[in-house]
Amino acid sequence: MAGKVLSLLPPLLLAAAGLAGLLLLCVRTRDVREPPALKYGIVLDAGSSHTSMFVYKWSADKENDTGIVGQHSFCDVEGGGISSYADNSSGAGQSLVECLEQALQDVPKERHSDTPLYLGATAGMRLLNLTNPEASASVLAAVTQTLTQYPFDFRGAHILSGQDEGLFGWVTANYLLENFIKCGWVGRWFRPRKGTLGAMDLGGASTQITFETASPAEDQNNEVQLQLYGQHYRVYTHSFLCYGRDQILQRLLASALQTHRFHPCWPKGYSTQVLLQDVYQSPCTMAQQPQTFNSRARVRLSGTSDPALCRDLVSDLFNFSSCQFSRCSFNGVFQPPVAGNFIAFSAFFYTVDFLRTVMGLPVTTLQQLEAAAVTVCHQTWAELQARAPGQQARLADYCAGAMFVQQLLSRGYGFDELAFRGVAFQEKAADTAVGWALGYMLNLTNMIPADPPGLRKGTNFSSWVVLLLLFATALLAALVLLLLQVRSAKSPSAI
Repeated sequence: MAGKVLSLLPPLLLAAAGLAGLLLLCVRTRDVREPPALKYGIVLDAGSSHTSMFVYKWSADKENDTGIVGQHSFCDVEGGGISSYADNSSGAGQSLVECLEQALQDVPKERHSDTPLYLGATAGMRLLNLTNPEASASVLAAVTQTLTQYPFDFRGAHILSGQDEGLFGWVTANYLLENFIKCGWVGRWFRPRKGTLGAMDLGGASTQITFETASPAEDQNNEVQLQLYGQHYRVYTHSFLCYGRDQILQRLLASALQTHRFHPCWPKGYSTQVLLQDVYQSPCTMAQQPQTFNSRARVRLSGTSDPALCRDLVSDLFNFSSCQFSRCSFNGVFQPPVAGNFIAFSAFFYTVDFLRTVMGLPVTTLQQLEAAAVTVCHQTWAELQARAPGQQARLADYCAGAMFVQQLLSRGYGFDELAFRGVAFQEKAADTAVGWALGYMLNLTNMIPADPPGLRKGTNFSSWVVLLLLFATALLAALVLLLLQVRSAKSPSAI
């Protein structure tokens, strides 16, 4: 009897399979997109003191027609910025090779040819271009020659304007903090209804302030109107050349030589020999250059740990005497009142981080920031070395840096205690470095056409539901028939 029952199974299962096959023929299908491939882009940030390489990636079919870009990898170029190769332009190109070799590994080989490669030079090259245009052009030609030897899609090496540097830094910060576009919990991108952050960048040769403003700027050179992710933004931005950290230190050094013959911002017990040619070779210090001096002469300068005299030297960097607009920041530059929250990065962050972590000082208010600057300026060289034994290269300059940041924010940009509470000093946002490079890449991806999506056959969800219900019904019917056959085989009439 068991053999008879088993002999009925193949026909029943075959019938169920046949019914499922007929149902499949009735299922409606449609073309669906294959998962998008990844695209890559490379930006070389050629700053005044060093060059960094950022490799970014994004989906080839941009979500909501916007570039959803993330940082893929990073490389710091050894040596100084490309502007430091003014007398050896070929060295500027050679300095990039190690990081470019890394990029060959970071970007999949099949994507090399369609990966755009850009180099953007900032304030260091802006200064070189002012003083020696021929050397500037030679340096750019040298890096171009190196970059074109790689299999990437090289799009050019250019000097960014100060306005572009500030604007792209603002875009980067707000993108990383999801103020333009945000991924919801269901995986859909939407535009959050919240304001933007202002951005403040302190580089080696310039500093930038950028923030959204409701009113038109009195000076049109300081206003940019943007259309980002379907929204309109009116943005104030200004870049102060010669107000980057390295150039400020040079200007203070020149002032200390002329005014005191000692350096009140350097710690007591610290001294070094200064080559006068190095002090006055920058266009930022040319106005302080004596009429006659021996450029090859070396002068020994000592620190005195004097916060009051240091504050006076820093204050002389700002000119508040004239303003042809309703209000100015300094040097006659129009600026509306600072509004909203801000993120301060680059040397702003490094300076405040030193005060917080190494000195152990609170800097949550402007008054605390000023007190912290005074405290670090009181430190002797021995005391600073004991606090930060591994930071001797920049240790003597933290007093000047802290005093400058405090003066720039309070007197220069006009932050009061209430506005200062909204300033966050950060190196990164969403585990990505804050700077102009990502904003630059975001702008460029909006000009890169999306790949046509690959299509494959897919089934409508409703068809799948109907199919599963019918298949379950067919299987249940087969089992019922099987049970009936078993009962029939067990009945006496079947004996």
